[in-house]
Amino acid sequence: MTYASSPVPDSPTVENVFLKMLPISAAMLVGFLTMGISMPVLPLHLHYTLDMSPVVVGFAIGFQFAAALLSRAWAGGLADTRGSKRAMVMGFMSASAAGVAYLASLAFIGTPVVSLGVLMLGRLLLGCGESLVMTGALSWGIALVGARNSGKVMAWVGAAVYGAFAAGAPLGTFVYGRYDFIGIAFATIIIPLLALGFIVPVAPNVVKPSHRVPFYKVLGTVWVPGLGMGLSCVGLGVISTFIALLFAGRNWGSASLAFTAFGVAFVLARIFFSHLPDQGGAKVALVCVLVEVAGLLLIWQAGSAMIAYAGAALTGFGYSLAFPGFGVEAVRRAPPQSRGAAMGAFVAFFDIGIGLTGPTAGAIAGVAGLNAVYLAGACAVSLSALVAAYLIVSKPA
Repeated sequence: MTYASSPVPDSPTVENVFLKMLPISAAMLVGFLTMGISMPVLPLHLHYTLDMSPVVVGFAIGFQFAAALLSRAWAGGLADTRGSKRAMVMGFMSASAAGVAYLASLAFIGTPVVSLGVLMLGRLLLGCGESLVMTGALSWGIALVGARNSGKVMAWVGAAVYGAFAAGAPLGTFVYGRYDFIGIAFATIIIPLLALGFIVPVAPNVVKPSHRVPFYKVLGTVWVPGLGMGLSCVGLGVISTFIALLFAGRNWGSASLAFTAFGVAFVLARIFFSHLPDQGGAKVALVCVLVEVAGLLLIWQAGSAMIAYAGAALTGFGYSLAFPGFGVEAVRRAPPQSRGAAMGAFVAFFDIGIGLTGPTAGAIAGVAGLNAVYLAGACAVSLSALVAAYLIVSKPA
C-alpha cells in the first residue's frame, strides 16, 4: 500500500491530520525506542561498569546531541533537496550502525578508556541518525498537511518520540537486567531496521526546484523561538541524564518509572491538547514552561520516589506543549521553500540545550549533589518564559 505524500495547500483546517501522519509517527515511535532503552541504563553502564565520573557520564550522554547539532544543517539541506524520506531512511540506518559500535565497545571492557571511545563513536552515529530522522519527519509532515497545521505535526511526532521514551525506559531496564549492556547493543541494531518498515511503502514528498535560503539566514529567522525551546528542554536533559543516578544514590530502586511518568504525561498532553499551539504558540509555551519549572522543583525537594515520579510527570506535561508552542513560532518566521532547513535550525537548539545540560549538570552534581541539578534546571527553564513573553508581543514579519 502506498500513501500519497505530495504537498497540500496551507489552509486553516486539514482533515485527517492524524491519518496522514500515522506512517511517520509509527516509524518514530518504533525508531526512538533505540534512545528510550538506553536512557535509564547508559549512565549506569558508564558509572558502575566503566567507573566514569558524573562529569564524564554527562559528557557521554550529551555527545549524541552535539553530533546531532553539527549535522542539522546537512540534514535540513538533504530533506529540502533530496526529500524527507531519504533523510529518514539514512537516519535509521545510522542509528542501527550505532548499535554495532555499542557492541564493539564491549570487546574493550577491560580497558575502560578505549571502551568509552568506541562507545562514543556509537553516540556520534546515533546523534547523526536522530538529526536526519527528526528533521525528515518534521519537514515531511508539514509537506503532507500544510504549515497551518505545523503545531499538530510537531505534536504527533513528539508524542511518538516521547511515547518511545516512556515505553523504552522499562524495556531497557528489563533488557539490561537480564542481558546486561550486550542486550542494549543488539536492540539498538535491530529496532531502527524495524522502523524502516513503516516508511518504505510511503511515497516520498515532491521536491520542487526553488531558490534555497542559506542556512545562516534561515537560522536568523528562527533563533528566538529556538532559544526558548532550547532552554525549555533542560528539564528533559536533567531527567534523562541524572534521574537514574539520583534514584540509585537514594536507594529508591529503578528509575524506569520516572521516565515512564515523564513520557506518559508528555503523550497525554499531546493527545488532548495538540490543537492549542496552532492557535497561539507563544502563549501556550509560556504557560507550559511554568508547569515544567514546578515539576523540576518538585524533584529537587523530593523525599521519596513517589514525589519524584510526580515531579517527572509534571515536567513531561509542561515540556510536551512547550516544544510545538515555540515550533509554531519558528515555522511562521521561516521561508516556505526552506522548511527542512528551518526545522533543522530550530531543532538544533534542542541539541545545544541537551548537549550543554549534560556536562554542566554533571559539574553541578559534583559540587552540590545530584538534587541541586534539578534546582539549576528549574532556573534555566524559567528563562524560556521570558522568551515566550517576548514572542507574544513580537509578531513575525
